[in-house]
Amino acid sequence: MSKQFWAVIAVIVIILVGIFILTGDKNSSTSGNGSTAAATNHIEGKGSTGVTLVEYGDYQCPYCQVYSTTIKQVVEKYNDQITFQFVNFPLTNIHQNAFAASRAAEAAAKQDKFWEMHELLYQQSDPNGASGWVASTSPTTFFNNFATQLGLDVAKFKTDYASSAVNDAINADMTKGTKAGVEGTPTFFLDGKKTEIANTVTDFEKALDTAIKNKKSGTNKSTSSGSTPQSTESKE
Repeated sequence: MSKQFWAVIAVIVIILVGIFILTGDKNSSTSGNGSTAAATNHIEGKGSTGVTLVEYGDYQCPYCQVYSTTIKQVVEKYNDQITFQFVNFPLTNIHQNAFAASRAAEAAAKQDKFWEMHELLYQQSDPNGASGWVASTSPTTFFNNFATQLGLDVAKFKTDYASSAVNDAINADMTKGTKAGVEGTPTFFLDGKKTEIANTVTDFEKALDTAIKNKKSGTNKSTSSGSTPQSTESKE
């Protein structure tokens, strides 16, 4: 074969290698759903001790709903000492309106009202009845009403609710949770370690006081207080 033929082959190989490298770089910079969106970062508390409590939650999860009141009390009591973070983990296989509720919370976040919407979604979820957004075939009607209650720009809220930015942020949260081993809700991580905490203020206090003590002494032991009930995503 001629030198010209082999030269053409060499050029083709170089081009293919270049394409492979570029594609690999592109894929490495995206999340599992093909988006470059970052996970959310909804945080409360001043965190003076450096202790962090993270909850992966689902607004339609009845266990998350009953935990929410306890968590609110705990975060208020430990506001100066810890940092509390909520991360979206809607169990879409079993909760039809969970992802939509996360959309509502993230759309409210665009107007600095995440925690207000977060609380309202739990307070007015009506998980055991048929009058709340949980059982509705049109939950957006409820969410738009919540936006009005919170004094949001409803037109902007509707636009953000339907945006790909909000969708991608929630998906990034879910990817983050899956990588961390989250399978059900609520799932708690205390200083980066998955921790089971029963739904009482006392049990949260025990876990947090131990974490604060360990932080001060330079140790980082996992804590577990009781068992955390969970909604779990159904498996195929």
